[in-house]
Amino acid sequence: MEELLGLVASWSALILEAVVALLVMYGALEALVRMAGLALDRSDPVMRRRIWMNFAQWIILALEFALGADIIRTAIAPTWDDVGKLAAIAAIRTGLSFFLERDIEAFGPGEEKKPRPSGSAAE
Repeated sequence: MEELLGLVASWSALILEAVVALLVMYGALEALVRMAGLALDRSDPVMRRRIWMNFAQWIILALEFALGADIIRTAIAPTWDDVGKLAAIAAIRTGLSFFLERDIEAFGPGEEKKPRPSGSAAE
């Protein structure tokens, strides 16, 4: 039974890793196609920012799937070394996701949000 569970977990993690690769490749291709369309019009920094934010969203989604794959791989009979590696990977991926999401929230689609002075009340 344990061997079957290990095999299912291994295949599940492999499928998730394939999804990660597909998500990043799709996001990168989409960004490249859109940037190629903008190559002639260099006067639109807002559109370049939108393309970057869209690509960042694909990367965030891929990071979540990659973390899921790592959790599945570690869930079956983990050693302390495996748990430590998972903790390091999770911390790095969570940090990347946090900063990407913060950048996305800092700039709305097409317009920059002005930072509020600290201590001011929300409107």
